[in-house]
Amino acid sequence: MDLHDQWWRDAVIYEIYVRSYADRTGDGVGDIAGIRSRLDHLRALGVDAIWVTPWYRSPMADGGYDVADYRDIDPLFGTLADAEALIDDVHRNGMRIIVDLVPNHTSNQHPWFREALDAGPGSAERDRYVFRAGRGPGEPPNDWRSVFGGPAWTQVADGEWYLHLFAPEQPDLNWRDPRVRAEFEDILRFWLDRGVDGFRIDVAHGLVKAEGLPDLGGSREDLVEPPDRGDHPHWDRPEVHDIYRAWRRITEEYGPDRVFVAEAWVDRPDRLARYVRPDELHTAFNFDFLRCDWSAESFRTVIDANLAALGAVGAPATWVLSNHDVTRHVTRYGRPHSRGAGPLTEPLEPADLALGTRRARAALLLMLALPGSAYLYQGEELGLEEVEDLPADLLRDPTWHRSGHTVRGRDGCRVPIPWEGGTPPFGFTAPEVEPWLPQPPHWRDRTAAAEQTATASMLTLYREALRIRHQHKSLGDGDLTWLDTDTPPEVLLFRRNPDLLCAVNLGPTPWRLPEHSEVLLASTPVDNATLPPDAAVWLAS
Repeated sequence: MDLHDQWWRDAVIYEIYVRSYADRTGDGVGDIAGIRSRLDHLRALGVDAIWVTPWYRSPMADGGYDVADYRDIDPLFGTLADAEALIDDVHRNGMRIIVDLVPNHTSNQHPWFREALDAGPGSAERDRYVFRAGRGPGEPPNDWRSVFGGPAWTQVADGEWYLHLFAPEQPDLNWRDPRVRAEFEDILRFWLDRGVDGFRIDVAHGLVKAEGLPDLGGSREDLVEPPDRGDHPHWDRPEVHDIYRAWRRITEEYGPDRVFVAEAWVDRPDRLARYVRPDELHTAFNFDFLRCDWSAESFRTVIDANLAALGAVGAPATWVLSNHDVTRHVTRYGRPHSRGAGPLTEPLEPADLALGTRRARAALLLMLALPGSAYLYQGEELGLEEVEDLPADLLRDPTWHRSGHTVRGRDGCRVPIPWEGGTPPFGFTAPEVEPWLPQPPHWRDRTAAAEQTATASMLTLYREALRIRHQHKSLGDGDLTWLDTDTPPEVLLFRRNPDLLCAVNLGPTPWRLPEHSEVLLASTPVDNATLPPDAAVWLAS
């Protein structure tokens, strides 16, 4: 097999959250035309592919992850013809495109769910979802909880309850019904026929529920998050792997260069590896890396465990620092205990922002030096931080509403991108239009235009790192060798075969670089061959 067919083994893939990337229709919401207008930014950045979040018809109860029609584009974002034009544009620019697939649930406005409500208890229409009788008056069928807060069940007018592991507007499908499987196999072919290069699978650890829907019991976390147990009734079920084997066979009909990436929140790397066995999915997000504490021990443990587990099944690792569901890593690294939740908070203090930015620059060089592929989230190349002081009346995340306004949710990482100019909306939309979420005025220093020519900017670092990564193939797929001799505990030092070293100083004291090495790229200036704290460097040896 030509290695080009396995482009995804060491690709750098850029996540586009459609609502917040660029608006060209002037309604304050990002759209497909906006993406097409900014492809030059991505080409200059040097990414290999883009991943586009859901663009399907949707009531937008959860930002498009509540799909009413998987074969059409929501008018908010454009048309099917616009999507096909974007696919062509991406390919002409030498990149690939991955689209989001949402198989665990639909919108409550999907025709199937409307038919289920109309047909009533015991009907074939209801069998495509998870409807059950309650345990008693006003009591849901079991103790399962929604990820967004509250019970995972909603009662309908005829007395039955339906399951929604997320918002009530997102009813879970019944993946034991063959009609559901056939439908999604057809959806895959619909988009593959239009030229997409792959799919990101939302909630890949979900889909199948245990027979009988048994109670979970346990703690609040066990009710929502995948714990370390093989018998969880609705997360990480063994039956899900048969679905992915069937999907893999479909993509192989279109050639070896079509790819899946799983969003699978599981407890251990060995469980994640089950999703990427040779006859299943190609790659899976590594959320352990994203959740690492800022310490050499934490990063080393996660890197070793994931390389070992995924290597055992012949799959590449993937690495990611931020995405549309988590607090931006500039903020996490500047305020280590922040998780983007809780009551209204103040923005980062200048010193915290400076610390988070310095660490984010170092983390980029660490991530891009590791074997495997890497995912970037829009705006991280500009050094954007979490916007933690959004007005409460503008918050859209279902978590905010389902939690009784106690958990702010994910809107702070979804604020529209600043492109140019000195005042909001910074070129995201027309000057007279307010974006769907407000941008901080101080982002005037972090626009793509402002950082374009600034030699010390985050954007310049990202572009140079990606240029070197493409130039030095040893930074892609391959081996990693730790160099522990005379290395202090808070310094990571490893070799990529055979001529490139990466050093990351996660401790409080400067560290002397190895002799006879040449600096290729550093996250911060290196003086007198000494690496400062919270810094990283690539060295040619």
